[in-house]
Amino acid sequence: MRAGTLHSMSDGPGEASAHAAGDAAFADEAFAEARAAVAAATARLAAAGARREVLAAYEPPRRRLGLPRAARMRRLGEVWRLGSLLLDGDGRLYAVGRVVRAEAPARRSVTANAVAEQRAYRAAAVKGGIPAGETVDFDAVPIPLDGGTAALPAGGPVALRDGRVMVRWNPSDPGAWTPLAGYLAERAELLAQPAPGT
Repeated sequence: MRAGTLHSMSDGPGEASAHAAGDAAFADEAFAEARAAVAAATARLAAAGARREVLAAYEPPRRRLGLPRAARMRRLGEVWRLGSLLLDGDGRLYAVGRVVRAEAPARRSVTANAVAEQRAYRAAAVKGGIPAGETVDFDAVPIPLDGGTAALPAGGPVALRDGRVMVRWNPSDPGAWTPLAGYLAERAELLAQPAPGT
């Protein structure tokens, strides 16, 4: 456990603020390392021309000027998917939300609400002008790395732990944390040089 993480009951006001300053310095260093890792991954993927996916915002059906307007996806840009994270060409990081493949609507009998919902999202992507067959990421949550721990989404896949910015690589396992820098480097390399046949 690094110094400054635990405060004794006898710490006075001066010692407490010294601990706080030390914690802030460690956090600044950790976030600087994370930003450098994001920049390196962005450069690696861009140089390799790695496969990107569409980043979009889902717009539910509504009425406009009294006329019904079908649900659609609004294209926001392109991202690389790196496991539980998304990364765009400007070095912005996101937590993966929902993922669909754009597909034109078709008349099919539906037996499950989940299947119908998935088909509706696929059709909304095409309705928004996204070509059929494209992979679409939506409901992604931005992960800012320049505002300290207070800016990180609560319960998200990225957190400051043990003095480093960490990522939870398996959302279903609360203990599956690994340093963000190494995670991004490994995932970026896999995407930049995919195995034959993938």
